[in-house]
Amino acid sequence: MDNIVKASIINGDRAGYFAALYKNVTLAVAGKIKEGYFEDNERMEKLDVIFANRYLEAYDQFKAGKPCTQSWQLAFSAAAEWKPMVLHHLVAGMNAHIGLDLGIAAAMVAPGAAINSIQNDFNKINIILNGLMEEVKKDLFDMYPLSTLIAKWRRANLENELAAFSMQTARDAAWKVALAYALLTSSAEMSNYIVERDKKVAAFGKKVLSPGKLISAITVVLRLFEFGSIASKIRRLDEN
Repeated sequence: MDNIVKASIINGDRAGYFAALYKNVTLAVAGKIKEGYFEDNERMEKLDVIFANRYLEAYDQFKAGKPCTQSWQLAFSAAAEWKPMVLHHLVAGMNAHIGLDLGIAAAMVAPGAAINSIQNDFNKINIILNGLMEEVKKDLFDMYPLSTLIAKWRRANLENELAAFSMQTARDAAWKVALAYALLTSSAEMSNYIVERDKKVAAFGKKVLSPGKLISAITVVLRLFEFGSIASKIRRLDEN
């Protein structure tokens, strides 16, 4: 992930926005594991690795021109577009990774009936993420120094957009995915489930990146006031 962040800074690749955010999430979870924060820290370490590998595999597939899941294809393809704001790139990435990957990763480390034993630790990640999101919001607000008025208006608007993609709601949905996927026993069932779930997650991602003519027009105006180069914005997210 650190290599992706560094390469994104050099190449001016907007995929680095989510990479920087997710690297810090991974570091935060790893730190909590070392502290013994979870009920089963060894199992959570496995979950953290499997979860991260789904993102890394999708990233490598996309960069190699190979097919990946629709939700990740959508998020990575958006990196080539000017119009989406940093916020939208982050939400598109979170949508793919939480909406699709998280539940699958949880079910892989605790298949079958064992999935219920991981719920408390699964929920503890919410606390970690909520703390990180406060820092992310500060970084996003700092990208509007050219106009105090727009920065203030954008703050309220940003709160609404983040509320629309409620982390709690997203993780509740991911838990339902974990419960359903854990009960599957054949590779065919698992593959079919991922395909169908991916369609739903990608459909939401399309709404984030293409919200309609009016909102898109407003976004373009706000995008003009988003301060800094791609590299500087990645660094801001990465440093915090």
